[in-house]
Amino acid sequence: MKVAITGVAGFIGSNLAERLVGRGDLVHGIDDLSHGSLESLAGLRGHARFSLVQASILDAGAMDAVAEGADVVIHLAAGKIPRYGDAMDTLVTNGEGGLRVLRACRDRKVRRMVLASTSDCYGRNPEVPFSEDSVSVIGSPRVRRWSYAVSKMFEEQALFAFGERHGLEGVALRLFGGYGPRQNLTWWGGPQAVFIGAALKGEALEVHGTGRQTRSFTYVDDLVDAFVRAVDVPAAAGEMINVGSDREITIEELARLVWRLVRDDEPRINRVPFASFGRYEDVERRVPDNGKAARLLGHVPAVSLEEGLPRTIAWQRDAMRKAGLL
Repeated sequence: MKVAITGVAGFIGSNLAERLVGRGDLVHGIDDLSHGSLESLAGLRGHARFSLVQASILDAGAMDAVAEGADVVIHLAAGKIPRYGDAMDTLVTNGEGGLRVLRACRDRKVRRMVLASTSDCYGRNPEVPFSEDSVSVIGSPRVRRWSYAVSKMFEEQALFAFGERHGLEGVALRLFGGYGPRQNLTWWGGPQAVFIGAALKGEALEVHGTGRQTRSFTYVDDLVDAFVRAVDVPAAAGEMINVGSDREITIEELARLVWRLVRDDEPRINRVPFASFGRYEDVERRVPDNGKAARLLGHVPAVSLEEGLPRTIAWQRDAMRKAGLL
């Protein structure tokens, strides 16, 4: 099978590419390296079943070339929550970029597209756990945080619309809190990445807001397993599926757990009010109902935080040393 992956040099993309190549698939990837890294693809360099195009998904010619002959496109390239970035970049990357990838699938007769969507699409809905039928509760349009959620919701709707009009098999995976080796070391990688970095340097951990907001965190091997199954399982076509651990943990609990796994002294916590980010709205609780993934894909997350965090810490310690950050 030939699989095209956008954002292939990123956290999930590089791990997923290795899994697919390892099982015998031909993988063609595209990445503009704005957040991905060639180092993440070091294990695939020169492999006969892997190729990389260094370009943006907004480059129509490059995207069409990557999709040429593909059976499946996995769309991972994305703009993230613009707390530290730009709302327009987020909207363009996910909106225009998503349409560009879909048109490449249509024009190159790709059978299936698997979209990496996000749990952020559930917004501020207070009724957890979120099922795939849960409603989206989005905040004020004056709060740029929601540009990420609405852009990914647009991508989901466009994916299924292309299915109705062009017969593309669309699968949307709403991901919950991915972490693990090759995660971005900044806030783009999530709170656990920043907590690990600070703990390794003995610095106070920045906990935003009260720290009582909850999330669920999913180890990268579990995310990769779900994507592989979404590629393979015929019944996944036309479906949106939650992918994530159903263990709920507060952000402060996560910070303290990371500190305990790295150090043996008392955790140092620095609370940062959301007001320091301007007009910002956070989500109080976020945890999935992952029953559909189990029923439809046969996917059940297998790696606990107590297993996954030490692996991630070991990787991040080495990465920071190589980068001269320790």
